[in-house]
Amino acid sequence: MMHTTVGWHVELEFQEDDSHTKAAALVRLPDGTEVRAHGHASRHHTDANQPRVGEEIAGARALNELAMRLLTKAHDEIDSASGRTSHPIHV
Repeated sequence: MMHTTVGWHVELEFQEDDSHTKAAALVRLPDGTEVRAHGHASRHHTDANQPRVGEEIAGARALNELAMRLLTKAHDEIDSASGRTSHPIHV
């Protein structure tokens, strides 16, 4: 049995103002493919200004979208190679 180690690099970048945080997520796959996704968070006017919390929420939403895009990409590749329709399991 052969074992292979592969690394993926994920980047997150944030843009913020006093009440909004935008996150951009990017993963570069070993074949050179890039998959991108975005997330957003808004601070309610009665909440304390906690930029880290906005980053966590926007970042989590971007990573969640990134995960869904990767699942879609993988199933498209399965379908293309097999000639049949695969069915993603969303957990």
